[in-house]
Amino acid sequence: MVKDSIGVIFGKTSSHNFRFAVSDISATKRSDYVKVWHEPDGWTLAQISSITSSSEDFSVEEAVDVAEGSSKVGDLNEQIIAEATVIGGRDKDGVLHVPKSPFSPGDKIFRADEILIKQTLGLMRGDVYIGLLEGQDIHVNLDGNNLVQKHCSILAKTGAGKSYTGGVIIEELLDKDVPLLIIDPHGEYATLKFPNEDKPASFERYGIAPKGYASRITVYTPANKLLNPGADELFRLNGINLGIKDFAQLFSDEASSNQTGILFEAVSKLKTEKEKYDINDIILEVGQNKSKIKWNVINKLEALKETGILSDKATTINELVRESRASIIDMKGVNPDLMAMIVAKLCSDLFEARKLNTIPPMMLVLEEAHNFCPEKGFGRTVSSDILRTIASEGRKFGLGLMVVSQRPARVDKNILSQCNTQIIMKVTNPNDLQAISKGLEGISSDVEEDIKGLSPGVAMIVSTYIERPILVDIRTRKSRHGGASVQVVKGSIGEKPKEVTLPQGREQSPTFLPSTDSILKKILPVQNKEKPAPVEKIKKEEPEIKKEHIKPPVEEQIEREPKKKSKAKREGSIITKMFGSRKK
Repeated sequence: MVKDSIGVIFGKTSSHNFRFAVSDISATKRSDYVKVWHEPDGWTLAQISSITSSSEDFSVEEAVDVAEGSSKVGDLNEQIIAEATVIGGRDKDGVLHVPKSPFSPGDKIFRADEILIKQTLGLMRGDVYIGLLEGQDIHVNLDGNNLVQKHCSILAKTGAGKSYTGGVIIEELLDKDVPLLIIDPHGEYATLKFPNEDKPASFERYGIAPKGYASRITVYTPANKLLNPGADELFRLNGINLGIKDFAQLFSDEASSNQTGILFEAVSKLKTEKEKYDINDIILEVGQNKSKIKWNVINKLEALKETGILSDKATTINELVRESRASIIDMKGVNPDLMAMIVAKLCSDLFEARKLNTIPPMMLVLEEAHNFCPEKGFGRTVSSDILRTIASEGRKFGLGLMVVSQRPARVDKNILSQCNTQIIMKVTNPNDLQAISKGLEGISSDVEEDIKGLSPGVAMIVSTYIERPILVDIRTRKSRHGGASVQVVKGSIGEKPKEVTLPQGREQSPTFLPSTDSILKKILPVQNKEKPAPVEKIKKEEPEIKKEHIKPPVEEQIEREPKKKSKAKREGSIITKMFGSRKK
């Protein structure tokens, strides 16, 4: 039974939008979902795009009088007008239809119910719980297969919550037993091991409970345990019997053809002479070359050797990708060039392993993606080509990609365009906004203002199976968040300062600073070496103390001692520098 109408349609209407008079300003707000009965199509869902309030009875002159205090605001004939955009309704076959005929003035507007909202928006089939529809208590679930197979991107400015949202999705995928490999440049995801103990009241709102994933996560470091003591294992690449193809992934393409020729000659000779060789053997062999260019090759090989990334006990892809587990490559303390080399090698091995079906279907999570697959004009890395291949062909082989970046304009557009699910949080940079509106399907320039105005923790989600962009309040993480900013300034506005413990018998200063006398005693020579009278004697003689017996301030003592004029002048300058002049 339909009841409690919140407004009535009036004026000029169409099949795409209409206006209605709101009966109560507290009954609805911008972005709320409403429904209206359309005779041919039945219940139709719409979303409020704007609300305005006006009063013709309250003139500018009356407003001036109220502002000046000469009169008061009386009863106003306030008019509240809302504009709504039509989304449509589903037929018996589940196909979304937008009415072909306009709505009628006088039609009543009602709040939309949860079933109608979820059915119309396409939120009925999802299994990855990401949060609540903004302004509603409706759970938003994304489709797990669509999310992984057809790739996903999370784009936001720094501090808007992109890594937090990435953690939420990783939790959900782990709960669904999806294997994950996470490229983590800043060491933000290792805290997935521990349950979240922050803001316990929010767990009830989102209907979840704290949970840690320590038994299902392994953290690898390409550096060492000193730089990254929280890592579980060392990550190493194979350093035995390296071929030219391996060095093509380990070196940037800056090397000249002559350098590549020298390296090829050395490796080819070692293959014929030795059954097993390593980078030391390659360096020695390159050193035998008579060309002066060999020193550039040796320099690069030595730099690679010093990183310690090459080993005879390499970390295998089968070790990294396992059912129901996540492997985190914590790049903290690793040189950026070496990061790109590692990502290039890993991604190539992942792609080959999935083509051969030697590892289970999985998802690759790439944080700070703009550093590994930059857009043309912002540089080029050795990992760019293989990431483009995964984005375009990974779906065929069950290799999903989740791209996370704070600079959408600097991420390769070929990769972003392959992400069928976009999770966009607050972005304010004009170039990034333009890149989002032009490069992503389902996003137009008229939603740029909405993206700029998003609150932290709120995301706009666009997907091929969701009918229109929706705003979602991202749920609280079950595990601990590791990407929070480090507190630099201790204490905050409104926080009480810590009390300073002073010697017994001395009263607490209101400003919690040492007294002026104590500072002067450390800086100035002792003016009077006479021992002070006992406290008891002072108390007895207190009523008889005369004004001339009161010890003057230090500055006045200095002025009264003519013999120490130059010294006093110097001492007075110290006081002035520390505390300022007392003369007005």
